[in-house]
Amino acid sequence: MESSVLGGLRHIVAQHWWVMLLRGIVAILFGVIAFLWPGLTLASLVLLVGVAFLSDGIASVAAGLRGRFWQSTLIGVVSILAGLATFFSPGLTAMALLYVIAFWAIVRGVFEILAAIEFRKVIEGEVLLGLAGLLSIAFGVFIILNPGAGALSIVWMLAIYAVLLGVTLVILSFRLKSLA
Repeated sequence: MESSVLGGLRHIVAQHWWVMLLRGIVAILFGVIAFLWPGLTLASLVLLVGVAFLSDGIASVAAGLRGRFWQSTLIGVVSILAGLATFFSPGLTAMALLYVIAFWAIVRGVFEILAAIEFRKVIEGEVLLGLAGLLSIAFGVFIILNPGAGALSIVWMLAIYAVLLGVTLVILSFRLKSLA
């Protein structure tokens, strides 16, 4: 029974190898863009965070008012306020964003390592996703330990991380494709 489940999982993973490839390519492209235009990348990240907060807030308020869910409305108001704060205080937002990126990378890394452990049941000896997880954790810890390194240097580190992560995911995607 278990081998048929693993065989089915192996088939699903192999069939969707291109998703991992796409994730890798997007990460590499982001890393290259961040290297080429670090100032623009930082400003864009801050701006995108503000836009995301505002759009999420508006959608949450609309959903909350329509469905009479006060929690959703309150979440929306908090998101709108965070979006406005982003636009009125981008420097503070940039520093907060560094910590958000750091914690995101650490949590992502932990889950990538857990996924790698699960992948070992499907792909024998698979370590690339675990390596991607370790890179994520190292990147997050470095940002937390060195916040004064400057926002632009953090963008460069983000670029390096994105390229390394992307290359790792591209290699992994071709390993997954070979399962088909």
